[in-house]
Amino acid sequence: MPYVKGVTNYSRINFLASSKVQSFTTLVSDAGVAADANGKKIVRAGTVLPTNDASAKGILYNDVDVTQGPQPGSLIVEAYILEARLHTAPSEEAKTALTEIKFR
Repeated sequence: MPYVKGVTNYSRINFLASSKVQSFTTLVSDAGVAADANGKKIVRAGTVLPTNDASAKGILYNDVDVTQGPQPGSLIVEAYILEARLHTAPSEEAKTALTEIKFR
């Protein structure tokens, strides 16, 4: 009898206002990320990285599972973003630091 494991799906809201996006690979840290009900540490798409302040470099493009430690992810550095659809609103300092990202 085969072993079958259930698949967990994560839903994501589209926060892009345009299809034109410039992103680069970055290392997503697992520091300070709390585990969910399934024991997974997920950094959600739309998170301002590395922190939501004046040191912001970009916005995470896809969800990244950091349960096993830091993992590579895609960091948006230039795009049009629908701010109201982000799960955490960027601070004013982060908006100022993200010069190539336009918020609508």
